[in-house]
Amino acid sequence: MMDLALEAARSCRLVTSPNPWVGCVIDAGENQYTGATSPPGGNHAEINALAAAGRRALGAGLYTTLEPCNHHGRTGPCTDAIIAAGVARVVVAIEDPDPAVSGQGIAALREAGVAVDTGVRATEAADLLAPYLKHRRTGLPWVVLKLAASLDGRIAAPDATSQWITGTEARVDAHRLRAESDAVLVGAATVRADDPALTVRDWQPPPGATPRQGQPQRVVLGAVPPDARVLPALEMHGPLEQVLAELGERGVVQLLVEGGAATAAAFHRAGLVDHYTVYLAPALFGGDDGRSMFAGPGAATVSDVWRGEITGVCPLGPDLRIDLRPSQPGIDTGPAPSDR
Repeated sequence: MMDLALEAARSCRLVTSPNPWVGCVIDAGENQYTGATSPPGGNHAEINALAAAGRRALGAGLYTTLEPCNHHGRTGPCTDAIIAAGVARVVVAIEDPDPAVSGQGIAALREAGVAVDTGVRATEAADLLAPYLKHRRTGLPWVVLKLAASLDGRIAAPDATSQWITGTEARVDAHRLRAESDAVLVGAATVRADDPALTVRDWQPPPGATPRQGQPQRVVLGAVPPDARVLPALEMHGPLEQVLAELGERGVVQLLVEGGAATAAAFHRAGLVDHYTVYLAPALFGGDDGRSMFAGPGAATVSDVWRGEITGVCPLGPDLRIDLRPSQPGIDTGPAPSDR
């Protein structure tokens, strides 16, 4: 049942932010009824599942990927609806760290006599909701750094040409990352050199998923030329920590950092990256004069080399996508160059 709820949560991933993407299943014996979170201002997953089940929710089990809310926001408390429907048992994958919830939903259900179990598929749910969980705990966005390079780690030739190192499938998948993000960030030098649009164009959500409406916010570190394709964009200045704090206040739950090499190095060296997605092409520049994924000096000795944990490897046409996360998040590895 919780696997079905996780599947429902994935189906609404593109439309709920800054609210969490949650899935819910009501098990009424021979029949199951599924709900997913509606766009902001709409019903939560539990309410949609209860509406689908109707009277069949009486005495049923309810499975949800995140703790039901117990407060009035743009919608009423999900706990009140669950209790009123006569649900007998609620199974929760993970508790909601939002201070307005944070265990209160589970407590309210138990006080009303509803049996509550927690921790079912907790790892999977926490992984799916990682951006939301970080945003609620810290006020900061979940930072994804996207890199595309040859097998010998080069992102451009000495003459600065770079299109295209990776193939069509990898570029389509990069548009998936954009679609899942609330904002996409690049340095002003990248805007001047490549004039990117930073829009979602080449990727479509899988069948059954709710498509994204509109484009992610485009963010540039520094001044944007008046004729740049990235406009309208948010120009930002100052320390990266300050930039992230402001974006978090603006409701950016996931931020995709796309470059260039100096911006990537700045986020990496400051320990601000939560997830790395690296696209590797079966290509070799064959020398040390091509442009590296990160600008500036690297580790001075092997003991200082940054190490992460690979969380996924996926072939995409001729290319390879490698996903990794820091083994020790938040390490500051020294000053970063600027491409602003």
